[in-house]
Amino acid sequence: MGSVQSGTDTFDRFSDDPAFAVHEGGKLTVQPTSAITSIADLALTYTPGVARVSSAIAAEPELARRFTWAPRVVAVVSDGTAVLGLGDIGPTASLPVMEGKACLFREFGGLDSVPIVLSTTDVEEIVATVLAIAPSFGGINLEDISAPRCFEIESRLREQLPIPVMHDDQHGTAIVVLAALRNAAKVVGRPLADLRVVVSGAGAAGVACTKILLEAGIGEIAVADSKGLLHAGREDLTETKQWLVQHTNPEGRSGTMVEALAGADVYLGLSGGSVPEEAIAAMAPGCIVFSLANPTPEVDPVMAATYAAVVATGRSDLANQINNVLAFPGVFRGAIDAGATRITEGMKLAAATAIADVVGDDVRADFIVPSPLDRRVAEAVAAAVGAAARAEGVTRD
Repeated sequence: MGSVQSGTDTFDRFSDDPAFAVHEGGKLTVQPTSAITSIADLALTYTPGVARVSSAIAAEPELARRFTWAPRVVAVVSDGTAVLGLGDIGPTASLPVMEGKACLFREFGGLDSVPIVLSTTDVEEIVATVLAIAPSFGGINLEDISAPRCFEIESRLREQLPIPVMHDDQHGTAIVVLAALRNAAKVVGRPLADLRVVVSGAGAAGVACTKILLEAGIGEIAVADSKGLLHAGREDLTETKQWLVQHTNPEGRSGTMVEALAGADVYLGLSGGSVPEEAIAAMAPGCIVFSLANPTPEVDPVMAATYAAVVATGRSDLANQINNVLAFPGVFRGAIDAGATRITEGMKLAAATAIADVVGDDVRADFIVPSPLDRRVAEAVAAAVGAAARAEGVTRD
């Protein structure tokens, strides 16, 4: 219950929390683009006028791109199994998050979106459901779906749908991490190819960040899960972790993540938990610490700053926030505007470069990524993503 009765007074236990006021009644509405003030308006908006439009689309399906909202609407789809730092809270509790995502699509990308939460965690059912509703949308943003199911769900939908599909927890995070690392490397005067990175976390974000850093030409990278570094001697590896073993940790290091940090140039935390001070102290001089767990970073930012040249977190109250809103609105806007049928690795790399370039010559240790409120970012990302899509020939035109 939202309120309790005491005598003649009613006290709402949510009334003093401004977050609940913002979410009261939900955060979204649907507004028509044309007013209906006459019988003629009604006849054109609905029957009989709508029948002419539907008949034309039935004869030429591509006309739906011109005469429906679908091409410019994104479905934000979740099963509620990996929500923020809350974990598996289920579809109903995840709905405010998906509504929030839809608000960000509109505010920063100029795209409408519809939050859709599913009361199933079965891969087959999720894939089938999204395929069934896909004609209503121009893009699919998968959100807060736990690993390893998220990898298969995204892969199968990308293969079967002719519209952009992206799991933002993977690729939005990866794009912004790469943008931030490009600028952090400038601050310390090192090329990416010279950096040794240790990634803590082999879940959705950890895998995607590792892949995009490899694409960007990182010098060396090793990944650790809760049991330690991934290496060929491990016998408990999933298919995804086996891929990581084949493409990372070229020296075959074993042991713990903390041990691997000795002499490392970059720590990339995407797993939660905590890292002791002595591990950060053992990193290379002028190191870079990205501690992205929310709400509590794996490495205390104040402590990290005593050893690292650059520190980033996922928190909005600290400098260098790694926030996915820097990526996904512009990525989908650029892909949709270009008529892209998918989101490629080249498009993600272009997005990361565009984000980094917004900072430009103003880059410094406490300013390696733009503010999430910087309206230039989505525009720059959209332009870069659209250009990459056209250059790669993955557009309809």
